[in-house]
Amino acid sequence: MRVLLATDAWAPQVNGVVNTLRNTVTWLRRFGHEVEVVTSEGLRSVPLPSYPEIRLAVAPGRAVRDRIEAFRPDAIHISTEGPIGLAARRYCVARGLAFTTAYHTRFPEYVAARTHLPTSWLYPAVKWFHRPSSAIMVATPFLRLELERRGFGNLRDWSRGVDTELFRPVDDRSHEWRSPVFLYVGRVAIEKNIEAFLSLDLPGTKVVVGDGPAREGLMRRFPSAVFAGMKHGEELVSFYQRADVFVFPSRTDTFGLVMTEAMACGTPVAAYPVSGPIDVIDDPDAGVLDDDLRAACLRALSLDRHRVRRVAMRYSWAECTRQFAANLVSVLGADSRAPVHG
Repeated sequence: MRVLLATDAWAPQVNGVVNTLRNTVTWLRRFGHEVEVVTSEGLRSVPLPSYPEIRLAVAPGRAVRDRIEAFRPDAIHISTEGPIGLAARRYCVARGLAFTTAYHTRFPEYVAARTHLPTSWLYPAVKWFHRPSSAIMVATPFLRLELERRGFGNLRDWSRGVDTELFRPVDDRSHEWRSPVFLYVGRVAIEKNIEAFLSLDLPGTKVVVGDGPAREGLMRRFPSAVFAGMKHGEELVSFYQRADVFVFPSRTDTFGLVMTEAMACGTPVAAYPVSGPIDVIDDPDAGVLDDDLRAACLRALSLDRHRVRRVAMRYSWAECTRQFAANLVSVLGADSRAPVHG
């Protein structure tokens, strides 16, 4: 099958959407599919306000059209609602071509956190974007139910995975911090609700791994916390391994890949009982969900790290990619002998 993926989120950006897409592309190719990824790379672009590592393509319509027509895909998947995604959507709608989309990010909630606009003003635009989609792929059952209540249709499940060979436990968890260690990994931005974690009265040390526009302000407000900056590969894994509890304070994420990475290292999760954590931490061996985040953190300290790892082993990028490809086939009738362009 020839799959074209249109996305505004791609390397060198570091976030859960990019991680998901890159792993999906890798596994699609391992399974023998041909994949073309259309991004803003090589196009005139401007930085997204308050998120400068994301560059938005300027008037990419012609470039997107040329890439689609040159590749002649069997299936078109539009992953983001930015300029690249809009250009691909416009092309498909104008020509009556079927396509799928994904609901990776709660844009109404993210925009509301920055502008204080009510989400009720913002959801109609998101619904408009996804309305022509043959299938809107969502990461969790809870999110699927929530979107159904908001009037979204054609919803399909597409879960997430974790590299359990890279993210793994170790016997030697020695470190230089005062124990216990409570860890956050991710973008340091207002929508991640990190302040709720850093404000908690907890023993030991709070560690923040990641970067973003809120980092300097939080460093000034919480000088006792350790801000380690962005980490990758084995260095990132070592932070998960040495932590006693992984704290996920976000109330807006649709999944939260970092939770599965922590679990794969044997580190239990403390989070709010909201979309994302409710589906990922669906086994009490993996973590604790509580509206009182401090109570969740303290209770998670007693969980068995071997059992936490066992729960994480359910997540596989190979299986998630099979689910993604099956969605393409079932809703588009796509196969390698029937290109969507005829």
